[in-house]
Amino acid sequence: MANFGVGALVRLRGRDWVVLPQSEPDLLVLRPLGGTDDEITAIMLGDAQAGYEIPTEGQFILPSADQIGNHRTAGILRDAIKLGFRSSAGPFRSFGHLGVEPRPYQLVPLLMALRLNPVRLLIADDVGIGKTIEAGLILRELIDRNEVEGFSVLCPPHLAEQWQAELRHKFHIEAELVLSSTATRLERVCRVGESLFMYHPFTIVSTDFIKTDRRRAEFLNHAPHCIIIDEAHTVAHSLEKNAGKHQRYQLVKQLAEKTERHLILVTATPHSGKDDAFRSLLALLKSEFADLPDDLSGADNEKHRRELAKYFIQRRRADILQYADSRTPFPARDQAELTYTLTPAYRQLFERVVAYARETIRQTDGDYRYRVRWWSALALLRSLASSPAAAAQTLRNRAGVADAETDEDVDDIGERAVLDTLVEDTSEMFDMPPGGDYLREGDAQKRQLRDMATLAVSLMNPQADQKL
Repeated sequence: MANFGVGALVRLRGRDWVVLPQSEPDLLVLRPLGGTDDEITAIMLGDAQAGYEIPTEGQFILPSADQIGNHRTAGILRDAIKLGFRSSAGPFRSFGHLGVEPRPYQLVPLLMALRLNPVRLLIADDVGIGKTIEAGLILRELIDRNEVEGFSVLCPPHLAEQWQAELRHKFHIEAELVLSSTATRLERVCRVGESLFMYHPFTIVSTDFIKTDRRRAEFLNHAPHCIIIDEAHTVAHSLEKNAGKHQRYQLVKQLAEKTERHLILVTATPHSGKDDAFRSLLALLKSEFADLPDDLSGADNEKHRRELAKYFIQRRRADILQYADSRTPFPARDQAELTYTLTPAYRQLFERVVAYARETIRQTDGDYRYRVRWWSALALLRSLASSPAAAAQTLRNRAGVADAETDEDVDDIGERAVLDTLVEDTSEMFDMPPGGDYLREGDAQKRQLRDMATLAVSLMNPQADQKL
Protein backbone atom coordinates (compact mmCIF):
# COMPACT_ATOMS: atom_id res chain seq x y z
CA MET A 1 0.00 0.00 0.00
CA ALA A 2 1.35 3.41 -0.98
CA ASN A 3 2.43 5.79 1.77
CA PHE A 4 1.00 9.22 1.02
CA GLY A 5 2.63 12.23 2.65
CA VAL A 6 0.95 15.48 3.66
CA GLY A 7 0.14 17.55 0.57
CA ALA A 8 0.22 14.54 -1.75
CA LEU A 9 -2.35 14.27 -4.52
CA VAL A 10 -4.43 11.07 -4.49
CA ARG A 11 -7.16 9.72 -6.75
CA LEU A 12 -10.31 8.30 -5.12
CA ARG A 13 -14.03 8.12 -5.85
CA GLY A 14 -13.58 9.59 -9.31
CA ARG A 15 -11.89 12.82 -8.19
CA ASP A 16 -8.55 14.19 -6.97
CA TRP A 17 -7.88 14.87 -3.27
CA VAL A 18 -5.14 16.56 -1.23
CA VAL A 19 -3.79 14.76 1.88
CA LEU A 20 -4.16 16.94 5.01
CA PRO A 21 -1.84 17.08 8.08
CA GLN A 22 -4.39 15.33 10.31
CA SER A 23 -3.78 12.05 8.44
CA GLU A 24 -2.39 8.95 10.20
CA PRO A 25 -0.77 5.75 8.85
CA ASP A 26 -4.12 3.92 8.64
CA LEU A 27 -6.36 6.97 8.12
CA LEU A 28 -6.19 9.54 5.35
CA VAL A 29 -7.87 12.93 5.91
CA LEU A 30 -8.56 14.38 2.48
CA ARG A 31 -9.92 17.54 0.95
CA PRO A 32 -11.14 17.56 -2.68
CA LEU A 33 -8.88 19.46 -5.03
CA GLY A 34 -10.61 22.82 -5.47
CA GLY A 35 -13.17 21.92 -2.80
CA THR A 36 -14.06 23.52 0.53
CA ASP A 37 -13.51 22.59 4.16
CA ASP A 38 -17.09 21.30 4.30
CA GLU A 39 -16.08 18.48 1.93
CA ILE A 40 -13.17 17.16 4.02
CA THR A 41 -13.42 13.37 4.26
CA ALA A 42 -11.58 10.72 6.32
CA ILE A 43 -10.77 7.39 4.59
CA MET A 44 -9.77 4.23 6.50
CA LEU A 45 -6.98 2.30 4.81
CA GLY A 46 -6.93 -1.48 4.63
CA ASP A 47 -7.19 -4.55 2.42
CA ALA A 48 -9.37 -4.12 -0.66
CA GLN A 49 -10.72 -7.66 -0.19
CA ALA A 50 -12.04 -6.61 3.21
CA GLY A 51 -14.02 -3.81 1.60
CA TYR A 52 -11.64 -0.91 2.20
CA GLU A 53 -11.20 1.78 -0.45
CA ILE A 54 -7.76 1.93 -2.00
CA PRO A 55 -6.59 5.40 -3.08
CA THR A 56 -4.11 5.67 -5.94
CA GLU A 57 -1.51 8.29 -6.67
CA GLY A 58 -3.01 11.28 -8.46
CA GLN A 59 -1.20 13.23 -11.11
CA PHE A 60 -1.71 16.13 -13.46
CA ILE A 61 -1.46 15.43 -17.16
CA LEU A 62 1.80 16.90 -18.38
CA PRO A 63 1.60 19.48 -21.16
CA SER A 64 2.29 18.29 -24.67
CA ALA A 65 4.39 20.00 -27.30
CA ASP A 66 1.51 19.34 -29.71
CA GLN A 67 -0.77 21.63 -27.68
CA ILE A 68 1.16 24.87 -27.95
CA GLY A 69 -1.19 27.85 -27.81
CA ASN A 70 -0.82 31.29 -29.29
CA HIS A 71 -0.38 34.85 -28.07
CA ARG A 72 -4.13 35.30 -27.50
CA THR A 73 -4.58 32.18 -25.34
CA ALA A 74 -1.42 33.01 -23.37
CA GLY A 75 -2.83 36.47 -22.70
CA ILE A 76 -6.13 35.02 -21.52
CA LEU A 77 -4.30 32.68 -19.11
CA ARG A 78 -2.19 35.56 -17.78
CA ASP A 79 -5.27 37.75 -17.25
CA ALA A 80 -7.12 34.91 -15.52
CA ILE A 81 -4.27 34.42 -13.06
CA LYS A 82 -3.98 38.15 -12.37
CA LEU A 83 -7.73 38.54 -11.88
CA GLY A 84 -7.87 35.46 -9.67
CA PHE A 85 -5.18 36.79 -7.33
CA ARG A 86 -6.71 40.28 -7.28
CA SER A 87 -10.19 39.00 -6.51
CA SER A 88 -9.09 36.59 -3.79
CA ALA A 89 -7.31 39.36 -1.91
CA GLY A 90 -10.39 41.57 -1.45
CA PRO A 91 -13.16 41.42 1.15
CA PHE A 92 -15.50 39.46 -1.15
CA ARG A 93 -15.06 35.76 -1.80
CA SER A 94 -17.17 35.75 -4.96
CA PHE A 95 -15.25 38.15 -7.17
CA GLY A 96 -13.09 35.40 -8.65
CA HIS A 97 -16.24 33.68 -9.89
CA LEU A 98 -17.89 36.57 -11.71
CA GLY A 99 -18.34 36.94 -15.44
CA VAL A 100 -19.07 40.64 -15.10
CA GLU A 101 -17.23 43.57 -13.57
CA PRO A 102 -19.75 45.35 -11.32
CA ARG A 103 -20.01 49.12 -11.37
CA PRO A 104 -19.22 50.77 -8.03
CA TYR A 105 -22.87 51.67 -7.29
CA GLN A 106 -23.88 48.02 -7.83
CA LEU A 107 -21.76 47.01 -4.82
CA VAL A 108 -23.90 49.04 -2.41
CA PRO A 109 -26.70 46.43 -2.04
CA LEU A 110 -24.01 43.76 -1.49
CA LEU A 111 -22.42 45.81 1.29
CA MET A 112 -25.84 46.36 2.84
CA ALA A 113 -26.62 42.63 2.64
CA LEU A 114 -23.40 41.62 4.40
CA ARG A 115 -24.42 43.75 7.40
CA LEU A 116 -27.66 41.78 7.77
CA ASN A 117 -28.14 38.31 9.20
CA PRO A 118 -30.24 36.97 7.65
CA VAL A 119 -30.23 39.04 4.47
CA ARG A 120 -33.59 40.81 4.12
CA LEU A 121 -33.39 43.45 1.42
CA LEU A 122 -35.71 45.36 -0.93
CA ILE A 123 -33.80 46.49 -4.04
CA ALA A 124 -35.94 49.11 -5.81
CA ASP A 125 -33.50 50.74 -8.22
CA ASP A 126 -34.67 52.07 -11.58
CA VAL A 127 -34.92 49.72 -14.55
CA GLY A 128 -31.59 49.64 -16.37
CA ILE A 129 -29.49 50.24 -13.27
CA GLY A 130 -28.83 46.51 -12.88
CA LYS A 131 -31.03 45.01 -10.17
CA THR A 132 -30.45 41.50 -11.52
CA ILE A 133 -26.69 41.95 -11.20
CA GLU A 134 -27.09 43.44 -7.71
CA ALA A 135 -29.20 40.49 -6.55
CA GLY A 136 -26.84 38.03 -8.28
CA LEU A 137 -23.83 39.52 -6.50
CA ILE A 138 -25.48 38.90 -3.14
CA LEU A 139 -26.45 35.38 -4.16
CA ARG A 140 -22.98 34.49 -5.44
CA GLU A 141 -21.35 35.85 -2.27
CA LEU A 142 -23.67 33.85 0.00
CA ILE A 143 -22.90 30.69 -1.97
CA ASP A 144 -19.14 31.23 -1.87
CA ARG A 145 -19.28 31.91 1.88
CA ASN A 146 -21.12 28.57 2.28
CA GLU A 147 -24.03 30.38 3.93
CA VAL A 148 -26.57 28.89 1.53
CA GLU A 149 -26.66 25.51 -0.22
CA GLY A 150 -29.61 26.29 -2.47
CA PHE A 151 -31.79 29.11 -3.72
CA SER A 152 -34.95 29.82 -5.69
CA VAL A 153 -35.70 32.84 -7.85
CA LEU A 154 -39.45 33.48 -8.03
CA CYS A 155 -40.34 35.53 -11.10
CA PRO A 156 -43.00 35.93 -13.83
CA PRO A 157 -42.75 33.00 -16.27
CA HIS A 158 -41.69 35.14 -19.23
CA LEU A 159 -38.61 36.33 -17.30
CA ALA A 160 -37.46 32.86 -16.18
CA GLU A 161 -35.16 32.21 -19.15
CA GLN A 162 -33.65 35.68 -18.78
CA TRP A 163 -32.78 34.93 -15.14
CA GLN A 164 -31.32 31.56 -16.12
CA ALA A 165 -29.09 33.16 -18.76
CA GLU A 166 -27.95 35.97 -16.44
CA LEU A 167 -27.01 33.56 -13.65
CA ARG A 168 -25.18 31.27 -16.07
CA HIS A 169 -23.16 33.85 -17.99
CA LYS A 170 -22.50 36.45 -15.28
CA PHE A 171 -22.26 34.31 -12.13
CA HIS A 172 -21.48 30.78 -13.38
CA ILE A 173 -24.55 29.36 -11.65
CA GLU A 174 -26.59 26.66 -13.40
CA ALA A 175 -30.22 26.82 -12.31
CA GLU A 176 -33.19 24.71 -13.42
CA LEU A 177 -36.40 26.30 -14.72
CA VAL A 178 -39.49 25.19 -12.80
CA LEU A 179 -42.48 26.02 -14.99
CA SER A 180 -45.67 24.15 -15.80
CA SER A 181 -43.91 22.92 -18.96
CA THR A 182 -40.80 21.63 -17.13
CA ALA A 183 -41.99 20.45 -13.69
CA THR A 184 -43.04 16.98 -14.85
CA ARG A 185 -39.68 16.35 -16.54
CA LEU A 186 -37.77 17.50 -13.43
CA GLU A 187 -39.87 15.27 -11.16
CA ARG A 188 -39.12 12.14 -13.20
CA VAL A 189 -35.58 11.91 -11.82
CA CYS A 190 -36.70 12.27 -8.18
CA ARG A 191 -37.07 9.29 -5.88
CA VAL A 192 -40.43 8.36 -4.36
CA GLY A 193 -41.38 11.02 -1.82
CA GLU A 194 -38.53 13.32 -2.91
CA SER A 195 -39.37 16.86 -3.96
CA LEU A 196 -37.75 18.32 -7.06
CA PHE A 197 -36.57 21.19 -4.84
CA MET A 198 -34.55 18.66 -2.83
CA TYR A 199 -33.01 17.17 -5.97
CA HIS A 200 -32.38 20.52 -7.72
CA PRO A 201 -30.89 23.02 -5.21
CA PHE A 202 -30.75 25.94 -7.69
CA THR A 203 -34.10 26.76 -9.29
CA ILE A 204 -35.88 29.57 -11.11
CA VAL A 205 -39.58 29.22 -10.44
CA SER A 206 -42.65 30.75 -12.05
CA THR A 207 -44.46 32.59 -9.25
CA ASP A 208 -47.81 32.01 -10.94
CA PHE A 209 -47.13 28.28 -11.25
CA ILE A 210 -45.93 27.68 -7.70
CA LYS A 211 -48.50 29.88 -5.92
CA THR A 212 -51.41 27.50 -6.56
CA ASP A 213 -52.72 25.50 -3.62
CA ARG A 214 -51.61 22.23 -5.22
CA ARG A 215 -47.96 23.30 -5.56
CA ARG A 216 -47.53 25.79 -2.74
CA ALA A 217 -47.45 23.29 0.13
CA GLU A 218 -44.66 21.26 -1.48
CA PHE A 219 -42.58 24.36 -2.11
CA LEU A 220 -43.05 25.70 1.41
CA ASN A 221 -41.96 22.37 2.89
CA HIS A 222 -38.79 22.15 0.79
CA ALA A 223 -38.00 25.76 -0.10
CA PRO A 224 -34.27 26.59 0.04
CA HIS A 225 -32.61 28.90 2.54
CA CYS A 226 -32.40 31.81 0.08
CA ILE A 227 -35.28 33.26 -1.95
CA ILE A 228 -35.19 36.06 -4.53
CA ILE A 229 -38.53 37.59 -5.55
CA ASP A 230 -38.41 39.39 -8.90
CA GLU A 231 -41.15 41.90 -9.78
CA ALA A 232 -41.88 41.96 -6.04
CA HIS A 233 -44.66 44.54 -6.42
CA THR A 234 -46.83 41.76 -7.89
CA VAL A 235 -46.78 39.91 -4.54
CA ALA A 236 -47.77 42.95 -2.46
CA HIS A 237 -51.00 42.66 -0.51
CA SER A 238 -53.67 45.26 -1.17
CA LEU A 239 -57.35 45.68 -0.43
CA GLU A 240 -58.27 44.71 -4.01
CA LYS A 241 -60.16 41.44 -4.37
CA ASN A 242 -57.76 39.59 -6.65
CA ALA A 243 -57.28 35.91 -5.93
CA GLY A 244 -54.02 35.69 -7.89
CA LYS A 245 -52.38 38.55 -5.99
CA HIS A 246 -53.66 37.15 -2.71
CA GLN A 247 -52.13 33.72 -3.45
CA ARG A 248 -48.78 35.26 -4.37
CA TYR A 249 -48.75 37.34 -1.19
CA GLN A 250 -49.66 34.38 1.00
CA LEU A 251 -46.88 32.29 -0.56
CA VAL A 252 -44.18 34.92 0.03
CA LYS A 253 -45.55 35.79 3.47
CA GLN A 254 -45.25 32.15 4.54
CA LEU A 255 -41.72 31.98 3.14
CA ALA A 256 -40.78 35.13 5.07
CA GLU A 257 -42.15 33.72 8.34
CA LYS A 258 -39.07 31.51 8.56
CA THR A 259 -36.94 34.22 10.16
CA GLU A 260 -33.56 32.66 9.35
CA ARG A 261 -34.29 32.59 5.60
CA HIS A 262 -32.55 35.06 3.29
CA LEU A 263 -35.12 37.08 1.32
CA ILE A 264 -34.28 39.53 -1.47
CA LEU A 265 -37.12 41.50 -3.07
CA VAL A 266 -36.46 43.09 -6.46
CA THR A 267 -38.74 45.63 -8.15
CA ALA A 268 -38.50 48.93 -10.00
CA THR A 269 -41.93 50.04 -8.71
CA PRO A 270 -42.11 49.31 -4.97
CA HIS A 271 -44.84 51.90 -4.37
CA SER A 272 -47.77 51.94 -6.78
CA GLY A 273 -49.53 54.73 -4.90
CA LYS A 274 -51.18 52.34 -2.43
CA ASP A 275 -49.70 52.65 1.03
CA ASP A 276 -51.11 49.34 2.23
CA ALA A 277 -49.43 47.43 -0.62
CA PHE A 278 -46.07 49.11 -0.02
CA ARG A 279 -46.29 48.49 3.72
CA SER A 280 -47.01 44.79 3.07
CA LEU A 281 -43.72 44.54 1.14
CA LEU A 282 -41.78 46.15 3.98
CA ALA A 283 -43.41 43.82 6.50
CA LEU A 284 -42.01 40.84 4.56
CA LEU A 285 -38.52 42.10 5.40
CA LYS A 286 -39.24 42.77 9.06
CA SER A 287 -42.60 42.29 10.72
CA GLU A 288 -42.19 45.45 12.82
CA PHE A 289 -42.36 47.55 9.64
CA ALA A 290 -46.09 46.86 9.46
CA ASP A 291 -46.51 49.29 12.39
CA LEU A 292 -44.45 52.16 10.96
CA PRO A 293 -46.08 55.61 11.24
CA ASP A 294 -47.96 56.81 8.17
CA ASP A 295 -45.72 59.89 8.05
CA LEU A 296 -42.01 59.19 8.52
CA SER A 297 -40.87 62.80 8.24
CA GLY A 298 -39.57 64.90 11.11
CA ALA A 299 -36.89 64.46 13.73
CA ASP A 300 -39.09 62.19 15.88
CA ASN A 301 -39.14 59.54 13.14
CA GLU A 302 -35.43 59.61 12.34
CA LYS A 303 -34.89 56.31 14.16
CA HIS A 304 -37.56 54.68 11.95
CA ARG A 305 -35.95 56.06 8.80
CA ARG A 306 -32.53 54.84 9.85
CA GLU A 307 -33.84 51.35 10.59
CA LEU A 308 -35.73 51.18 7.29
CA ALA A 309 -32.62 52.33 5.39
CA LYS A 310 -30.83 49.13 6.46
CA TYR A 311 -33.32 47.04 4.47
CA PHE A 312 -34.41 49.25 1.58
CA ILE A 313 -32.45 50.84 -1.27
CA GLN A 314 -33.87 52.87 -4.15
CA ARG A 315 -31.92 54.99 -6.63
CA ARG A 316 -32.81 56.78 -9.83
CA ARG A 317 -30.49 57.06 -12.78
CA ALA A 318 -29.79 60.70 -11.98
CA ASP A 319 -28.58 59.65 -8.51
CA ILE A 320 -25.74 57.49 -9.84
CA LEU A 321 -24.64 59.12 -13.08
CA GLN A 322 -21.53 60.08 -11.14
CA TYR A 323 -20.73 57.68 -8.29
CA ALA A 324 -17.41 57.00 -6.50
CA ASP A 325 -15.27 58.65 -9.21
CA SER A 326 -17.02 56.53 -11.85
CA ARG A 327 -19.42 57.86 -14.47
CA THR A 328 -22.16 55.64 -15.91
CA PRO A 329 -23.20 56.74 -19.41
CA PHE A 330 -26.87 55.78 -19.37
CA PRO A 331 -28.33 56.14 -22.88
CA ALA A 332 -30.40 59.26 -23.49
CA ARG A 333 -33.74 58.96 -25.23
CA ASP A 334 -34.65 61.17 -28.19
CA GLN A 335 -38.35 60.77 -28.94
CA ALA A 336 -39.82 61.45 -32.38
CA GLU A 337 -42.49 60.04 -34.68
CA LEU A 338 -41.60 58.77 -38.15
CA THR A 339 -43.75 56.91 -40.66
CA TYR A 340 -42.64 53.88 -42.65
CA THR A 341 -44.11 51.38 -45.09
CA LEU A 342 -44.09 47.63 -44.72
CA THR A 343 -42.04 45.81 -47.32
CA PRO A 344 -43.91 43.10 -49.28
CA ALA A 345 -42.17 40.32 -47.32
CA TYR A 346 -42.95 41.95 -43.95
CA ARG A 347 -46.56 42.54 -45.01
CA GLN A 348 -46.84 38.88 -45.97
CA LEU A 349 -45.66 37.82 -42.50
CA PHE A 350 -47.97 40.37 -40.87
CA GLU A 351 -51.02 39.07 -42.77
CA ARG A 352 -50.09 35.47 -42.02
CA VAL A 353 -49.73 36.12 -38.29
CA VAL A 354 -52.99 38.11 -38.14
CA ALA A 355 -54.79 35.24 -39.91
CA TYR A 356 -53.25 32.77 -37.47
CA ALA A 357 -54.33 34.90 -34.48
CA ARG A 358 -57.89 35.17 -35.79
CA GLU A 359 -58.09 31.44 -36.38
CA THR A 360 -56.80 30.49 -32.91
CA ILE A 361 -59.26 32.67 -31.02
CA ARG A 362 -62.13 31.29 -33.08
CA GLN A 363 -61.32 27.79 -31.87
CA THR A 364 -62.97 28.17 -28.48
CA ASP A 365 -63.37 25.10 -26.31
CA GLY A 366 -64.05 26.74 -22.99
CA ASP A 367 -63.65 30.15 -21.40
CA TYR A 368 -60.20 29.34 -20.00
CA ARG A 369 -58.71 28.24 -23.32
CA TYR A 370 -60.23 31.25 -25.04
CA ARG A 371 -58.54 33.61 -22.60
CA VAL A 372 -55.19 31.85 -23.01
CA ARG A 373 -55.40 32.10 -26.80
CA TRP A 374 -56.56 35.72 -26.67
CA TRP A 375 -53.65 36.94 -24.57
CA SER A 376 -51.16 34.84 -26.57
CA ALA A 377 -52.45 36.40 -29.79
CA LEU A 378 -52.15 39.92 -28.33
CA ALA A 379 -48.57 39.22 -27.25
CA LEU A 380 -47.72 37.97 -30.72
CA LEU A 381 -49.28 40.95 -32.52
CA ARG A 382 -47.57 43.43 -30.20
CA SER A 383 -44.16 41.90 -30.86
CA LEU A 384 -44.79 41.71 -34.60
CA ALA A 385 -45.48 45.45 -34.65
CA SER A 386 -42.22 46.01 -32.79
CA SER A 387 -39.69 44.17 -34.97
CA PRO A 388 -39.02 40.86 -36.75
CA ALA A 389 -36.58 39.92 -33.99
CA ALA A 390 -39.23 40.41 -31.29
CA ALA A 391 -41.76 38.48 -33.40
CA ALA A 392 -39.35 35.56 -33.87
CA GLN A 393 -38.63 35.36 -30.15
CA THR A 394 -42.31 35.55 -29.23
CA LEU A 395 -43.19 32.82 -31.73
CA ARG A 396 -40.62 30.57 -30.05
CA ASN A 397 -41.27 31.54 -26.43
CA ARG A 398 -43.82 29.75 -24.34
CA ALA A 399 -46.63 32.11 -23.35
CA GLY A 400 -46.68 33.09 -19.69
CA VAL A 401 -50.46 32.66 -19.63
CA ALA A 402 -49.96 28.95 -20.33
CA ASP A 403 -48.77 28.58 -16.72
CA ALA A 404 -52.06 29.91 -15.32
CA GLU A 405 -54.69 27.59 -13.94
CA THR A 406 -57.72 29.88 -13.55
CA ASP A 407 -59.46 32.50 -15.71
CA GLU A 408 -58.47 35.24 -13.29
CA ASP A 409 -54.81 34.22 -13.37
CA VAL A 410 -54.82 34.21 -17.17
CA ASP A 411 -56.08 37.81 -17.26
CA ASP A 412 -53.67 38.90 -14.52
CA ILE A 413 -50.60 37.42 -16.23
CA GLY A 414 -51.70 38.61 -19.64
CA GLU A 415 -52.20 42.20 -18.49
CA ARG A 416 -48.78 42.30 -16.85
CA ALA A 417 -46.95 40.68 -19.76
CA VAL A 418 -48.73 42.40 -22.66
CA LEU A 419 -50.28 45.68 -21.54
CA ASP A 420 -47.86 47.01 -18.91
CA THR A 421 -45.19 47.90 -21.44
CA LEU A 422 -47.73 49.88 -23.45
CA VAL A 423 -48.50 52.35 -20.66
CA GLU A 424 -44.97 52.79 -19.32
CA ASP A 425 -42.04 54.69 -20.74
CA THR A 426 -40.56 51.96 -22.92
CA SER A 427 -37.06 53.35 -22.52
CA GLU A 428 -37.32 52.49 -18.84
CA MET A 429 -38.73 48.99 -19.33
CA PHE A 430 -36.94 45.69 -19.90
CA ASP A 431 -37.92 44.66 -23.42
CA MET A 432 -38.70 40.95 -23.18
CA PRO A 433 -41.12 39.46 -25.71
CA PRO A 434 -43.75 37.81 -23.53
CA GLY A 435 -44.31 34.66 -25.60
CA GLY A 436 -47.13 33.71 -27.93
CA ASP A 437 -46.79 29.93 -27.98
CA TYR A 438 -49.50 28.53 -25.71
CA LEU A 439 -49.52 25.07 -27.30
CA ARG A 440 -48.39 21.76 -25.84
CA GLU A 441 -45.63 19.69 -27.36
CA GLY A 442 -46.79 17.65 -30.34
CA ASP A 443 -49.57 20.01 -31.37
CA ALA A 444 -49.94 20.27 -35.16
CA GLN A 445 -49.81 24.06 -35.03
CA LYS A 446 -46.22 23.94 -33.73
CA ARG A 447 -45.03 23.72 -37.34
CA GLN A 448 -46.92 26.89 -38.21
CA LEU A 449 -45.22 28.78 -35.40
CA ARG A 450 -41.77 27.50 -36.40
CA ASP A 451 -42.32 28.44 -40.05
CA MET A 452 -43.44 31.96 -39.13
CA ALA A 453 -40.47 32.32 -36.78
CA THR A 454 -38.10 31.30 -39.59
CA LEU A 455 -39.70 33.87 -41.88
CA ALA A 456 -39.37 36.55 -39.18
CA VAL A 457 -35.65 35.80 -38.83
CA SER A 458 -35.19 36.27 -42.60
CA LEU A 459 -36.60 39.80 -42.26
CA MET A 460 -33.97 40.93 -39.75
CA ASN A 461 -32.12 43.25 -42.15
CA PRO A 462 -32.54 46.88 -43.33
CA GLN A 463 -33.77 45.80 -46.78
CA ALA A 464 -36.72 43.80 -45.42
CA ASP A 465 -37.51 45.94 -42.34
CA GLN A 466 -38.16 49.55 -43.31
CA LYS A 467 -38.70 50.47 -39.68
CA LEU A 468 -35.11 49.51 -38.96
